Amino acid sequence: MPGLRSKADSLGRGCIGLSAGGFAVCLTAVTLAAGTARAESEKAIPQFASANFGWQSNLEDWEDPPPGAGHGPIKNDPAYPFLNNTEGNRAGTGATKRITNTKDPVLKPWAAAQIQATNDEILKGVRDIPFTAQARCYPGGVPGQLLWPFEPVYFIQTPKEVWMMWQRDHMVRRIFLTDKHSEHLTPSWFGESIGHYENGDTLVVDTIGLSTPTSYIDNFRTPHSEKLHVVERFTIDASGKGMSALVTVEDPDTFNAPLTMTRRWFKVDSPMLETVCAENNGDFFNQNLFPEPEAKTPDF
Repeated sequence: MPGLRSKADSLGRGCIGLSAGGFAVCLTAVTLAAGTARAESEKAIPQFASANFGWQSNLEDWEDPPPGAGHGPIKNDPAYPFLNNTEGNRAGTGATKRITNTKDPVLKPWAAAQIQATNDEILKGVRDIPFTAQARCYPGGVPGQLLWPFEPVYFIQTPKEVWMMWQRDHMVRRIFLTDKHSEHLTPSWFGESIGHYENGDTLVVDTIGLSTPTSYIDNFRTPHSEKLHVVERFTIDASGKGMSALVTVEDPDTFNAPLTMTRRWFKVDSPMLETVCAENNGDFFNQNLFPEPEAKTPDF
């Protein structure tokens, strides 16, 4: 809070030249002013939300965490280098497919085996396109939904909730500004997210209660169990033009250690457009696509 800091600074300068008793009283006032400034700064709410701007990333995968943060994201098998469209075009090979490194010791045996089964399908040509939530109109889950590329995510901030709304298919994730999870949770695509603000520039989000069928933490098809616990720290940079997330994933049934990953977005100065992820339950080009989830019986 610049105004409060300026007040403290001016009080401090005004203490010079006073008697010992006066200086002590003055110093107390300076200390109180500085404390108030810190308290106000800690309560400040970062401006994630606007009807006129959103946050966009043109990357489809997690980035490495800061040094010393522990195990990073799951990556491709070194024997099968992954190149996205841009990298593949530069190399003259075109994009390659994600063949996941199932030898990563952080994976529990069941998770490595499940991923390897999909690796084998791709390598044997059983499936032309590996599963990604974005390609099949599935919700991305937590934290996988953060990997939605090329179209922005928008925020709504209220005193009790923060909403994240993706332009693609207008998917909505709700974050409740409280300090306790519900006592009983039914697993769901986005689980239950609770959050709070820190340091005037960060939104901290804690999520549990995440469902497991066809839900992955990344585009390398890394699964999870219902014990998945995700903590995200969304921070706006000093310029106000960028947003980042530091994400920690813990799941003792799936991983032998926590995973820590990062994600970055840039500000897009435009309102949300109407973009619909058209359902395609058929497989008209015979690519052996993963089917859309369909209920066998109606809910009514």
